[in-house]
Amino acid sequence: MAPSALLQTPLEGHGPAFTYHDPSPKIFPDGIKTSGQHAPISSLIKPYSAFPKEITGQTAWQAEDYKNNPERWTHPFSQDEIAEISQAADDFIASATPLTGITKEKFPLPSKTGKLLHSLRTELLDGKGFILFKGFPVQEWGLHKSAVAYMGLGTYLGYFVSQNSRGHVLGHVKDVGEDSTQIDKVRIYRTNARQYFHADDSDIVGLLCIARALEGGESDLVSSHSVWNALQKENPDVAELLTQQIWYFDRKGETSVGQEEWIKTSIFYLEPGENGRVYSKWDPYFVRSLTRFSDKGLIPALSPEQERAIQILEDTCVRLSLHMVLEIGDIQFLSNNHIFHARTAYKDYPPPQPRRHLMRLWLAVPETEGGWKLPFEDSSHKKRGGIQVNDNPPVAPLDAE
Repeated sequence: MAPSALLQTPLEGHGPAFTYHDPSPKIFPDGIKTSGQHAPISSLIKPYSAFPKEITGQTAWQAEDYKNNPERWTHPFSQDEIAEISQAADDFIASATPLTGITKEKFPLPSKTGKLLHSLRTELLDGKGFILFKGFPVQEWGLHKSAVAYMGLGTYLGYFVSQNSRGHVLGHVKDVGEDSTQIDKVRIYRTNARQYFHADDSDIVGLLCIARALEGGESDLVSSHSVWNALQKENPDVAELLTQQIWYFDRKGETSVGQEEWIKTSIFYLEPGENGRVYSKWDPYFVRSLTRFSDKGLIPALSPEQERAIQILEDTCVRLSLHMVLEIGDIQFLSNNHIFHARTAYKDYPPPQPRRHLMRLWLAVPETEGGWKLPFEDSSHKKRGGIQVNDNPPVAPLDAE
């Protein structure tokens, strides 16, 4: 945990301080502001020698454990559960509260469904790290009620955080025609390109399938703890390189006043304190997009050793991954702390058929409420992580924009 004194210091050491404390309730309806992206506190980064040679337990699962046993990772909604969720959504809509103001208190669920979600939260954070709900009636409910019900469920798992510079707390994974080759400007979720194995800037990510693609767009996930074990056994030099604070992550221009355009970080960390778990933060698109700065000598270019490590990490993820297909009405929730996920490239149906569309939630769980202890200054903040630019307000559009 970071010393409290660090919470008020300017980020990145230059320019005016960006603060996520005491936000205006006129801008942030629930009184909590997304803290955004931060470089780790260097003094809390532990050396490779402190990392375990092997991780055991529920978090280090193998695809074979689940591939032929979907009952171990899927939960079809019962009629009673859908009825309870539907009533809560109708009541919230009738209250005329803005969607950005939704909270667990404003989306009450009977104890049975609430207990299910509480149990799921523990499983996501400390267990295998993923679940697939089936049977969410999105076609019957339409975009508005589906969004309300989906975000309402999310409030039982964590606090929603902003996902981009525009303040989207309800994101939309959809091809909007942007050029996926311009990786220094474009976020890949807004294209139909392949997404390599990565983790998002939140503790939990949720994906609700509204419409499927004609071809592709399928989901893969892997335990980053099993990946770590494989690296330690097969390529320990790569494992060591990934624990070093020598990696630069691109902010792609989503910066607040005074912040640098990149973050210097590691790929694998240990939680601060005794018996810390291995935490991972990774996205190759955000590492490979920095040539506009390295070409000017502002940051180092990727070394041959780093390029090799990126390829070995991706190859290991692919080899150990679990494949799944999201059908319309499926909701996938997974941990970003010990799961990497990916998506195959896809092709949409021709008009007038709808394009592939997933509603996305990024959810934060602070360490004070059962979340992992992370070597970042915002580890105890309710809406830690995410992407926050200045005081841009949270918005929850019902479709991609």
